[in-house]
Amino acid sequence: MEQKTLLALMVFSSLIVSAETIDQKHDIEIYSLHVDCKVTSRFAHTVITSRIVNRANESREATFEVKIPKTAFITNFSMSMDGEVYPGIIKEKAAAQNKYDTAVSQGQSAGLVKITDRKLEQFHVSVSIAASSKVTFELTYEELLKRQLRKYELLINVQPKQLVKHFTIDVHIFEPQGIRFLETDSTFLTNELTEALTKVQNETKAHIVFKPTLDQQKKNSELDETLLNGDFVVRYDVKREATAGDIQIVNGYFVHYFAPQEMPVLPKNVIFVIDRSGSMTGRKIEQTRDALLKILQDLRPEDHFGFITFNNKVVEWKSSLLPATQENVASAAALVQTLTARGGTDIDGALLAAVGVLDKAQQLPERSVSMIILLTDGQPTSGERRVEVIQENVQKAINGKYALFCLGFGFDVSYKFLEKMALSNGGVARRIYENADAALQLQGFYQEVATPILMQIEMQYPENSIEGLTKNNFKLLFEGSEIIVSGKVSNELDLLPVEIKAQSHMSNLTLKEEANVKEKEQVFQNQRYIFGNFIERLWAYLTIQQLLEEAISAQEEDQKALDAQALDLSLRYSFVTPLTSMVVTKPQQQEELANKPTEADNEKPSSLLVGASFKRFSSRMLSEDDSARMHSGIHTRGHRRMLSAVSRSRDAKRAQPVANEHPQRLLQLPTRNERICLNIPKSARTSVPLLSDPEQGLTVTGKLGDGINRFVQFDINYVNPPVEIHVSTHAILLSHNNKNSWLSWTKSASSTIQGLTVSVEKERSVTASLPDTVTVKISLVRFPEDLLGLYFLNTDYLSDKVTGVLGQFYSKAQFGSNSDNDQRDVEKRQRLSGSEHEVSRLYKKDYRLESDSETVSCWSINLTP
Repeated sequence: MEQKTLLALMVFSSLIVSAETIDQKHDIEIYSLHVDCKVTSRFAHTVITSRIVNRANESREATFEVKIPKTAFITNFSMSMDGEVYPGIIKEKAAAQNKYDTAVSQGQSAGLVKITDRKLEQFHVSVSIAASSKVTFELTYEELLKRQLRKYELLINVQPKQLVKHFTIDVHIFEPQGIRFLETDSTFLTNELTEALTKVQNETKAHIVFKPTLDQQKKNSELDETLLNGDFVVRYDVKREATAGDIQIVNGYFVHYFAPQEMPVLPKNVIFVIDRSGSMTGRKIEQTRDALLKILQDLRPEDHFGFITFNNKVVEWKSSLLPATQENVASAAALVQTLTARGGTDIDGALLAAVGVLDKAQQLPERSVSMIILLTDGQPTSGERRVEVIQENVQKAINGKYALFCLGFGFDVSYKFLEKMALSNGGVARRIYENADAALQLQGFYQEVATPILMQIEMQYPENSIEGLTKNNFKLLFEGSEIIVSGKVSNELDLLPVEIKAQSHMSNLTLKEEANVKEKEQVFQNQRYIFGNFIERLWAYLTIQQLLEEAISAQEEDQKALDAQALDLSLRYSFVTPLTSMVVTKPQQQEELANKPTEADNEKPSSLLVGASFKRFSSRMLSEDDSARMHSGIHTRGHRRMLSAVSRSRDAKRAQPVANEHPQRLLQLPTRNERICLNIPKSARTSVPLLSDPEQGLTVTGKLGDGINRFVQFDINYVNPPVEIHVSTHAILLSHNNKNSWLSWTKSASSTIQGLTVSVEKERSVTASLPDTVTVKISLVRFPEDLLGLYFLNTDYLSDKVTGVLGQFYSKAQFGSNSDNDQRDVEKRQRLSGSEHEVSRLYKKDYRLESDSETVSCWSINLTP
C-alpha cells in the first residue's frame, strides 16, 4: 500500500499551514517548509516552498496541498525532481480543457482547486517520488488585502502534524503611509515557542519571523509529537490623515487608498427580512434569533428599523419604520424570541414588502442610508418561484434608492441568485456557514455595514491623463473599510490631482489632493519589500475582480464583453481566475487541471471530504440481513429497529425499469422490511433532511456527492450540548464551542462532550449516544466501494414531533404504527426538516432493480427543489 504525505497551507489574508503524514515512520518526510509573504501597500505576494524526501527503499506518492484565499489568484506553480522542472501553464479555460480531455478519458482527476471553507479554496497535486529521491513544490499567489473593521489581518493556523526540520514563516510588511499598530497573537505559543518568534518594526516596515527548532516544536522530549497546533495571527493598520487619502505610484501605475478618519456616522434605515420557512428549523432559527438580539442592541438611537418575517406568508412587524428607542428595541426583541420556522419560502413577496415599507417611510433623517438585509437558507418555493422574475421585480422596485444585502445561510441556498440580486442593487452577498459560530458570522456582517459614513462617493481624476481607471463611483463607504482606485498615469503628467465628492452626515463633502508623480515614484526605489511592478499587478488584479463582479449582474451581451476583458488581463498577467485554468504537467507526461471556482459553484466545505476523489458508484443495496451480520448484538429497547440509509446509483446500462425509471436512492425502513424510494431531481438541494426531533434536540442530514447517487456524508447536530458531528468515509469532525477536533477511522477512539459520547470502532462504525436520547450509528464499508450506513437505535425515545424523510416513519402522530403494508396510495403532505420539501403523494410503487425479473415495492418520495 502506497504511503502518502499531506501538506496543507491555508491563507485568507491569512495563512493556515498543515502537514500530515500517514506513515508514522515518516518515510515521506517534509524536511523544509518555507512560507515567504511580502505585503506591500496591502498587496500580498506569497511564495510557498516545500521540499520533501522519500526515505523509503521504494517509490512513494506525495501530495502537495495548499489552501489559499478565495480572493487570491494563483500566478505560478512548479515542482522540481531529479533536475527536471515541471511547470504549471495558465491558459484560457476552454483551451486548457481541450488539452486535458485526453487525460480525463484515462481516468485522471480534474479540478485541482476546490472551495473548502468560508474563505478558502484548495490547490493540490500528487506525484510519485522514487526511492531516496526529493521533490520541491513551489506555489505563488497574489491578493489585495481588504480592510475590515479598521484592520488588515493575517491569520496563520499552524498544524504540521509532524516535526519539520526547517520550518519558517517569514512575513514582511511595508506600508509607506506608516504602520499605526501591529500585533501578534497565538493559541499555542509556549515559553519555548515564544523564543522562536521575532518581530522587528519601525515607522513603515515590519518583519515577523516564526522559526522553531525541532526541540522547540516537540510536545515531549521523548516523543516526536509537535506543539504546532493552533492559530497565529498578525493584525495591523496604517496611519491616515484627514485628507483625500494616499496615492502611490510605481512605473506609471497609481493606486489611491481612501479611508477618511473621524467622520460622523450617517443614520440608517434598515429592514431585516428574515426567512422562517421550515428549512430554518432547529439551530438555524436559534442562531438567527441569537444574532438578531445582539444586533438590536447595536442599533443607534438615530437609526430607524423594521422587521419582515416570511415563509409562504409575509408578515410585517410594523407597517412603518420605528426609531431605535429603548422601548422599540425591547419590543422587537420580544418578537425575535418568538420566531419559529415552518412553511414555504416567498422571497419575492418579502422583498417587495420591504421596499414598500421604505417607500412609505416618513419623518426619516434627510441624510440617511436605507438598506434591506435579507437572510434566507433556501430557494423560492412559494409565491413567485422564477429567480429571474424575482431579480427583475426587486431591481425595478428598488430602482437605485436602497442597498440590498443578501445573506445565504448554508450551502443549500442558491447563492448565484442572491449574489446577482445584491450586486444589482448596490449591496453584496455573503454566505453564512452552518457552523457553531453562525450567529457570530451574522453579527460580524452587520458590524461591517452598521456604520455608514459617506454615500454617493465619486473619485475624480484628469480624464485625458489616466488610462484603465478602475471603478471610481461608490454608493456607500462604511467606517473601518477602504476605497481603492487604480489606473495608469500618462507619461506627460507631473502632478496627479484627485477630487473626491461625497455626501456626509451634515453636508456635501469635497476633498482634494495632488500627488507629485516623481516624488511618489521615489518612495518605492530600492526596497527589498517590493516584488516587481506590484502596483501594475495590483491594478490588473483589481480590474479583473471588478469586471467579474460586474458581469454577474450584466445583460448577456454586456457579460460577454466584460468576460472577454477579464480573460485578456488574466492571460496577460498569468492569473488563475474563473476564466482561466492551469495545466499542471507531471512526470510520465501526465497532466492535471487547476480550475478556480466561485462561491456560486456551491462546493462543499472542508469538513466534508478534504481532497476526496468522488467516483460514480454502483452496488447492491445493503439488506437488513447484511446489517445484522455487520452489527450483530445491537438492539433497541424492546426490539430491533435499525434503519439503513445506504444508497444505490442509477445505472443507464441496466434494463429499463417499471415506469421507465430506477429509484435514485433506496432506503431501508425501520420495521417490517419496508423500503423508501427517494427521488431527488438534479436541480434540488444536495442536503437531504433525514430526521429531526425538536424535543430530542437532534437533527440528522445526509449529503450527496456531486453527480453521485449516494450519500457521501452524514451530519448529526445536537442542541444540548451544542455539538455538530460530520461523518464521511474520510474522517469524523466534531465541532463544539467554535473548536474543531478530528477522529480518524484508522483507530478506535472515544470523545465525551458534556455527556455526549462519540465512539469510533476502527474501520467499522462511529456511534453518537446521549443519555435518554436516540443513538445514531454510522457504519463504514470499504469493499467493493466506500459506503456509509446510517442506523437509529433506542428509537422509543423519539417524540411524535419527529420529521424528515426517515423520521416521519417513526412518528405515530404522522405515519401511525399500524400502517397497512398493502396500502397503495396515502394522501399526505409532509413538512420535512431542513427544507419544506413536499410529498404530495406518499404511495407504494414498484421499481426495477438489477434485472427484468427483480423489482422492489417501496414508499415513493419525490423531493422537490
